[in-house]
Amino acid sequence: MIVIGIIGRIGAGKSTVAALLADHGARVIDADRIAHEVLLDGEVRDALVERFGVRVLVEPAAGGTPAVNRRVLAGLVFGPSDSHRAALADLEGIVHPRVHRRIEQALAESSAAEQGGGSVTRVVLDVPLLARAGWVDRCDLVLVLECPDAIRRGRIAGRFPAEQIAAREAAWNRHPPPVLRPEKTRIVDTSGDPAYTRSQIERIWYEFSRLPPS
Repeated sequence: MIVIGIIGRIGAGKSTVAALLADHGARVIDADRIAHEVLLDGEVRDALVERFGVRVLVEPAAGGTPAVNRRVLAGLVFGPSDSHRAALADLEGIVHPRVHRRIEQALAESSAAEQGGGSVTRVVLDVPLLARAGWVDRCDLVLVLECPDAIRRGRIAGRFPAEQIAAREAAWNRHPPPVLRPEKTRIVDTSGDPAYTRSQIERIWYEFSRLPPS
């Protein structure tokens, strides 16, 4: 199994690069999607209500189950104050261990499928703060996405309020840059159009397809 990690700031194009790798046959483990699934868990929902109150729930339809309002939750944890940072830490304490376990399970399933007679599996870890989450050492190859701040922020301007963008950037900056081994690191310039990014991924795919499985 060959594991590829993606590192990039918000708006740098992690999802785009992951999708391009998927087009080549890689299995993408998307931590954001897993986190959304975790929020559907009743135990998680109860823990969030205990910490943040019922305001984080969406009123269900008749007979339905209350769901977590991710927009409200984001507003409570992404902001400039110490209370926002404390709330983010509490949210991560509830959600991240469960996400971590599901990623471990997905990696184990991919490894088992390969050992059962399948071809060498390429697995992509699309995990925000990959290094902080402890996944870098599990990667055979790490793609570092580089994109000018003006372009990144232009891409996400319509997705999040300005104060949330600033808070997400600040959360990134609070952590030191990861220590990466040059021989297993590749830089991807994601500042251009999709075709430009695709051409780089195709070259890298050809290169790492020749790596021995770990």
